[in-house]
Amino acid sequence: MAINQALPMTSVSDEVGWLAAVEDAIDSVFAPVTEVFSSIVFFPVTIGEVSFPVVVAWLIAAGIIFTIYFGFAQFRHLKVSYEVVRGRYSSKDDPGEVPHFQALTSALSGTVGLGNIAGVGAAMALGGPGATFWMILAGLLGMATKFAECTLGVKYREVHPDGTVSGGPFKYLPIAFEKFGRLPAKILTGIFAVAILIFGVAGGNMFQANQTFAQVQNVTGGADGFLGSAGAALIFGLVLAALVGAVILGGIKSIGATTSRLVPAMAAVYITACLFVIIVNIGNVPAAFASIIEGAFAPAGMAGGFIGVMIVGFQRAAFSNEAGLGSAAIAHSAVKTRRPVSEGFVAMFEPLIDTVVICTMTALTIIIASAPSLQAGIDQVQAGDGAPDGVILTSDAFATVISWFPIVLAIAVALFAFSTLITWSYYGLKAWEYLFGRSKVSEIIYKCVFLFFTVVGTVLTFTQVLNFADAALFICAFVNLLGVYMLLPVIKREMKAYLADRKSGKLLQLGIDADDIEEAKP
Repeated sequence: MAINQALPMTSVSDEVGWLAAVEDAIDSVFAPVTEVFSSIVFFPVTIGEVSFPVVVAWLIAAGIIFTIYFGFAQFRHLKVSYEVVRGRYSSKDDPGEVPHFQALTSALSGTVGLGNIAGVGAAMALGGPGATFWMILAGLLGMATKFAECTLGVKYREVHPDGTVSGGPFKYLPIAFEKFGRLPAKILTGIFAVAILIFGVAGGNMFQANQTFAQVQNVTGGADGFLGSAGAALIFGLVLAALVGAVILGGIKSIGATTSRLVPAMAAVYITACLFVIIVNIGNVPAAFASIIEGAFAPAGMAGGFIGVMIVGFQRAAFSNEAGLGSAAIAHSAVKTRRPVSEGFVAMFEPLIDTVVICTMTALTIIIASAPSLQAGIDQVQAGDGAPDGVILTSDAFATVISWFPIVLAIAVALFAFSTLITWSYYGLKAWEYLFGRSKVSEIIYKCVFLFFTVVGTVLTFTQVLNFADAALFICAFVNLLGVYMLLPVIKREMKAYLADRKSGKLLQLGIDADDIEEAKP
């Protein structure tokens, strides 16, 4: 869900001089800081003619190592994942706040977003159709990473007396780093918490609010419509903040209940729209698949050749599903379960749905529709003029079928942005609690601050602040994965014990399904 390669920001500050002055002043202060910070976080590694951020290599390497270490669990145990999501081994008395399905949809709402639409479009221009193949492979590898970090998120969580939960990297990183000493462990975990909080307030909040307003404004007449004034932006921001507040004030239970309805619905609408485009252009399907395979291994004319296309696909997937960043482990830690690894199996569905399904559907829609803007975008990249606006490629693909289909896309973007916003409010809250302590007053202060920036996001962009937040999010990967590596034996023990209990029937005896209990009896 990272904001890289997403939609261009919109701002009405040009209409209000003092707002523009404030925005420019803050951006000018953050510009040099962002430049230095981003150069560190996204330090480039060059292979041949291609450069890519070292953080992407760090994320992909983790996916490969975890896949091998856990015996290709994402392929061998997908049936187990499905059974757990269905609640097959669950009990109403399990500690936690939300069922497995709601924990999954809450985490998905934080990753499925603008990057799945705009980012994939840009990837098609940068790497051609072949990038789709590598994007799928990276998503499959990311399933093992999510399995590892989300298992730990539940394993070391804290269940409070009131039944609420605090978990994720804030709990397992201090344990992983304790061999370095208490102070280094606190510093590393603190860096992670600060980075999550920064992104939660800026990238996960302001950016999403800004894009929600941009899409609604666009389908209601743009700058000339009734939402074209600065005053309208402010009112929209207040209404949006009220809607967000109505959800987040109820905590993860309210967020889970909302996302369990919103995420499946919006994903179904978007995938249906993609399928419609594909079916109408069914004659182009064989050629499209051929171009994906051919482009993945023999990319004619693409910058960097084979390595360049592979890196584009890996980078798009890593930036989309957030596997390895530790953010999703926060949402998954609230699950109702007594067996931590059960939620690790559930978490494997995240990259599968986010990247392998939704990102791939976007890519196929663009390739199969073959709108003129796709080739124009590829030509633009090869001419050295940068990547085109990815959402335009996706929108044009929809428009090849029905002229008003871009409205469906606008609605999807708005819903994706809203769901991402409410989930990141929860991630930011847990970072806030780690840094400032857990109390009712502290929680209210945080939520007021968060909602204030929701309003700010619809009126101002603070581009450099958002770029800084995007870099901050990916610094989490270095800290989080280092901690996960140190706790791999713990995860493997949990996995082996769980699978053994499933095979023996012990898990069924612990569940609430009477039919399953009868099946488990000799």
